[in-house]
Amino acid sequence: MSYPISGLVRDYREEGYDQAEPLIPHGLSVVVSAPAVFQFTAPSCPERHLEAAEAIGADVSKARKEDAGKVLRDTLLKILRDIEIPDGLNALGYKTEDVPALVKGAMPQHRLIKLSPRPVCEDDMAGLFEKSMKMY
Repeated sequence: MSYPISGLVRDYREEGYDQAEPLIPHGLSVVVSAPAVFQFTAPSCPERHLEAAEAIGADVSKARKEDAGKVLRDTLLKILRDIEIPDGLNALGYKTEDVPALVKGAMPQHRLIKLSPRPVCEDDMAGLFEKSMKMY
């Protein structure tokens, strides 16, 4: 998902970067979609998602497997908010109308999509971009 997020940027300029052209750094393009992606992939292997949540500070001692995606998402969102990551794709200049172009840019990234622990179709991808528009 990060390829079209970075590649279709219109006017976002990250503070601290000295450039004349708009730029969304790769890491930022990854983290703005990560909460939605982790919630989507959690059913494929909830144990690993709970492990990841614990690694970033969640208390998973009473967490249920079916809550793995939410636990990881919420823990990550707290960190992202604490370090003042922009609030989703909207904050980077994207709108819901951009979802088809973002999906079109993401789906050809076969080598990355095939690594997903859960199969991803165009409708799934559109849903992930929509959920990534606003994180907090």
